[in-house]
Amino acid sequence: MKVIAAFLLAKLAGTEKPTKNDLKTIFDSVGAEFDEAKVDLLFSLVKDHDVAELIAAGREKMGALSSGGGAVAMVAGAGGGEEAKAAEPEAEAKKVEEEKEESDDGGMMSLFD
Repeated sequence: MKVIAAFLLAKLAGTEKPTKNDLKTIFDSVGAEFDEAKVDLLFSLVKDHDVAELIAAGREKMGALSSGGGAVAMVAGAGGGEEAKAAEPEAEAKKVEEEKEESDDGGMMSLFD
């Protein structure tokens, strides 16, 4: 993730085609460890692609993924075991707490909630 972030940071800074040296400079500026193998892998994956197109394709794929809201219920309903059963009370407690917080405003909207 750090390598991708450094690559995009270099792009935002105006470098059309960031190099390994550009990323190393970014890593050095924040005192992070530079992993040359990961940088090489990133460059091999993005070398013939436009970054904007890669981001757009990634957004489409992420949009197709489920947010995971029903996953706990599915696991619990299918005999998911102790972990799923332990997650149920926490989810219910959080829901009750959120409802309580929402009703505490006395009919007034707050900009800082």
